[in-house]
Amino acid sequence: MLAETSQGRVATVERQTKETSVFVSLDLDGTGEYDVDTGIGFFDHMLEQLSRHSLIDLKVRTEGDLHIDFHHTTEDTGIMVGEAVRKALGDFKGIRRYASALIPMDETLSRVAIDVSGRPYLIWKVNFSRDKLGDMDTELFKEFFQAFAQAAGVTLHVENIYGENNHHIVESCFKALARALRDAIEQDPRTMDRVPSTKGVIGT
Repeated sequence: MLAETSQGRVATVERQTKETSVFVSLDLDGTGEYDVDTGIGFFDHMLEQLSRHSLIDLKVRTEGDLHIDFHHTTEDTGIMVGEAVRKALGDFKGIRRYASALIPMDETLSRVAIDVSGRPYLIWKVNFSRDKLGDMDTELFKEFFQAFAQAAGVTLHVENIYGENNHHIVESCFKALARALRDAIEQDPRTMDRVPSTKGVIGT
């Protein structure tokens, strides 16, 4: 069951399944304030980075079947954050659409390029040398980015160029997503009445 509300560049979405209960509320034109609780400490930390560096105000409440593993909680949260972004963007008029960010974190350098195109796609070139960060399986970070890209309707290229510390690698990817997303959804005052596509529409 999915419930949705949106007005302007603000959206709230909720989703209830036998595996998870997810609530997401966000404001694309916020100041990076966050209130996040998924039951997974490290994942909360990454979502907080996404909010703060994108300047998207973000509230997330996820209750999932953590007694099984963290997969459903991570994936369904990604779906709903992406869905909320898509809903808040409305008709996509005025956005810059394309952006990229190159983010260093100590010895690590990661890059994200994004196209808010309505066409979901993920390229993931990120490898980890550890199976877990805290209690979270590192393979689940790809699942979040995939779920987010699919639900938000964005083309997303994520690449860790180099790095050794696994915490730095994943955090730099989230921060790069945040900065790229911030720039891509920013409204350009020169094109406020136009969709950034020669087709005249995004998402079809």
